[in-house]
Amino acid sequence: ARAEAGVRLGPLDGVPVSWKDLFDSAGVTTEAGSRLLEGRVPGTDATVLRNATMAGLVCLGKTHMSELAFSGIGLNPMAATSPNINDAGAVPGGSSSGAAASVAFDLAACGIGSDTGGSVRIPSAWNDLVGLKTTSGRVSLGGVVPLCAKFDTVGPLARSVEDCALILAALEGGQAADLEGASVEGMSFAMLETVVMDDLREGPRAAYDDAVARLRAAGARIETVSAPEVAEAMPLSGILFTSEAYGTWGDVIEAAPDKMFPPILERFRSGKDFLAADYVAAWHKLDALREIWAARVAGYDAVLMPTAPNLPPDAARLMNDDDYYVTENLLALRNTRVGNLMGLCAVTLPTSVPSCGIMLCGQALGEEKLLRVAKAAETALA
Repeated sequence: ARAEAGVRLGPLDGVPVSWKDLFDSAGVTTEAGSRLLEGRVPGTDATVLRNATMAGLVCLGKTHMSELAFSGIGLNPMAATSPNINDAGAVPGGSSSGAAASVAFDLAACGIGSDTGGSVRIPSAWNDLVGLKTTSGRVSLGGVVPLCAKFDTVGPLARSVEDCALILAALEGGQAADLEGASVEGMSFAMLETVVMDDLREGPRAAYDDAVARLRAAGARIETVSAPEVAEAMPLSGILFTSEAYGTWGDVIEAAPDKMFPPILERFRSGKDFLAADYVAAWHKLDALREIWAARVAGYDAVLMPTAPNLPPDAARLMNDDDYYVTENLLALRNTRVGNLMGLCAVTLPTSVPSCGIMLCGQALGEEKLLRVAKAAETALA
C-alpha cells in the first residue's frame, strides 16, 4: 500500500527478515535457545528491531540458536538444531544457526544475528552466505539477551554485501555505505599467517588459496603478514569470554543446571574460577595488543584469512564423541575470534566452494570502508 501511494519508508520496506531468538520482541517469546528462559516474554522491542520496523522491514519470525549463544557449531539438542544447506547430516554453525538457515533455505531475505566470537560469520560461511560482524559498540545491544556484553555485536546474514549494507543502515536508522564502482584493482590486502593457517583442513585451505588467487588476478596487491600479537591474544579469550559469560548467567544456570546441554554448561562453568584480578589484567593486555595490531595493519584495505579452518561437523558424532565436540567447536571459532579480540569489524564471503568462506577484517568502526572493499572482493570472486 505504501509503495502504491509513493510513500515507501526506504529500500527495504516490506522485505521479510528473521530474528535470532535473543532479540526482544514485545509480546513474543524470546528464550535465547535455552530452557532456562522458557516462557520469557519481553514487554518491549529491542532497539534494532524497533529501528528495522520503522524502516518497513517485516519480522517473519524468530530463529533457533545455540543455548545462550555460547557455541559456534549450532548444535542444540535442548531446543532444536537447524539444518545445513550443504549437508543434511551436518550442523549449520552457530550461534546464529537458524538465522543462516532461514536465508539459505529461502525463507527470509536476511537473518539478523549476533556475533561474540564468530556467531554471524561461521553459520554464514557454512551455508554459503555473506555475514557481517560489526564493531563492538557500533550497533545497539538494547533489548538483546547478552552473552558477553563487552564482545557481543549485532549483524546481518544475507546473500550479498549490498544486502548487508542496507540491513546495517536499517538496524541503525542511518544511511547505507556507498558501494558503487567498487573494485579490488589497486587495493592492498594483508594475508594473515599467524594462528589462522594452523591445522587448516584440506577443503578450506584449497578454497582460500583459490579465492586469494582470484583476488590477485583481479588486480589486488596481497602480501603475507605475521602478527605475534594475535598469538598472544588467543589465550586471553579463555579468561575474558568465560568470566563475563558466567558472571552474567551463573546464578540463573546454577538454579537449574539440568536444563542445559552438558557441554554448554561446562563451558559456562569454566569461567567461574578466574579472579577479578585475572580479568582486569587480561583486558589491560588485550588493549595493548590491539594497539600493536592496529599499527601493523593500518596501511591495508583489509586483512584476509580463512573464515573457518574446518567444514561443518557431523551432528550425530558431536552427540556421541566428546573429544570431537570440543575439538571441532574450538577450531570453528578460532579464526573468527581474531576479529572479536582485536575489536574489528569483519565480513565473510562465499568462495564458491560449499561451506568455505574467506574473511576480510577491517578497522574498528570502519564498516563503510570494509563493506566497499567486500563488495569489490565479492565481484572479483563471483
